[in-house]
Amino acid sequence: MEFTSEQRTFINTFITEINNGDAAIFAGAGFSAPVGFVNWKELLRDLAWELKLDINKEHDLLSIAQYHFNKFKRGKINNKIKNEFTSLKEGSENHKILARTEIDTYWTTNYDQLIEKTLESEGKTVEKKIRNEDFSSNIKRKNAIVYKMHGDKDSPDEAVLIKDDYETYNDKKELFSTALRGDLLSKTFLFIGFSFDDPNLDYILSRIKILLKDDTPTHYCFFREISEPDFKDPEKTDAKNNEDYLYAKIKQELKVEDLRRYGIHAVMIKEYHYITSILSEIEKRIKRRNIFISGSAHEYSPFSEVEAIKLLHSLSYKLAEKQYKIISGYGLGIGSTIINGALDFKLKSNYRNLDDLLLLRPFPQLPTETLSLEVLRTTYRNEMISNSGIAIFVFGNKLDGTDVIDADGMWEEFEICLSNGVVPIPVGVTGGVSKKLWDKVTTDLSTYYPDNAELYKAIEKLGIVGASQDDIINNTLKAVNILQKL
Repeated sequence: MEFTSEQRTFINTFITEINNGDAAIFAGAGFSAPVGFVNWKELLRDLAWELKLDINKEHDLLSIAQYHFNKFKRGKINNKIKNEFTSLKEGSENHKILARTEIDTYWTTNYDQLIEKTLESEGKTVEKKIRNEDFSSNIKRKNAIVYKMHGDKDSPDEAVLIKDDYETYNDKKELFSTALRGDLLSKTFLFIGFSFDDPNLDYILSRIKILLKDDTPTHYCFFREISEPDFKDPEKTDAKNNEDYLYAKIKQELKVEDLRRYGIHAVMIKEYHYITSILSEIEKRIKRRNIFISGSAHEYSPFSEVEAIKLLHSLSYKLAEKQYKIISGYGLGIGSTIINGALDFKLKSNYRNLDDLLLLRPFPQLPTETLSLEVLRTTYRNEMISNSGIAIFVFGNKLDGTDVIDADGMWEEFEICLSNGVVPIPVGVTGGVSKKLWDKVTTDLSTYYPDNAELYKAIEKLGIVGASQDDIINNTLKAVNILQKL
């Protein structure tokens, strides 16, 4: 997908906010729509029928819910919430992409449990805030917090749905309002899944305005552009369809402008599936800050051991200096040097958290009762590489008896990279498997890399015999840096 300048600006900004720990998601009904979320009209259709009303003629859906409550009390409404939202079992691709990022704050008006379940499926510890009582305790070492400000399907009697619920919200759920205000002031929100015709939205936006007044930071939402094909009613004349289209277009432009009163900037998209493309781009770009280093060395030819250690140390140091996160399986002959390079930068720069610079996953050395050593190592490789966006390959040999042979694990890591969309950068001049991988990628650069002449040059220079250590490191970093923007 080719992104517009507006979309690229949003992508760059939101990536920065995620990396800084300042991004948050506000999910509406449309976030769950791809997996079967029942829209509000359908949810209330049979309730309206019981009131002898036609849901298709109604726009104030909250009033329908209130009228039904006035006449029949809460029982049937509760059953609708519990039954309709229990059927939603697995999150959409958008749920999964966001769950894989480091976003730790989620607000939602949805009653389903897709956000928390998808986060948990990614191995994250999730804290949920559903009732006021939930604010009195906290889960230690949580990875994410989900504020369900309108309740949960398992407690339908407390769900916010009728007018009474909204009118008394600030009294009954004051802690949610306070927490929301704090997050809206301190974080950059992406509102996703709001049609802006949602019966909840006016209440939410007015609440934001009341909470923040004119002190609103910048937030974002996705907005599908009105297009002519949306107005091709065969029962109307072309002139009438065109009139309807122009009217809707003007109204949308006014709505987009009005949203800025609340600090919400619309990111325009042509189709809803473009949201997945944008979120995928964000995930890809974030992962490219994570650099997996693949390599092992029993010997360091064509370098001496001292030269090789200096090269690896400098490479690791420079990556840490650029605030890339290094992921390593502690490969034979290179692992300690990679650690020392990143640690050296941390100590010299007083960088607070080594975990932000280095993730070590030493390979298992013994099989378990049920898994062979080969299976365990493949599992480890998949996990490490799937969390990366770029893989640097160095050296690549090991001792087999008295013979020095290719490190076959590096070939496996290369294939795992390709299957996970991780970009490989073989430093061919270091020899071994890295040289063979460099030969492979440079014979068909367009297959392995985005189309970029400067990137191609940097990769090609990594195989030049006799290149200085500075040139090797500079070209490796150049390739890594270029990939951050592609």
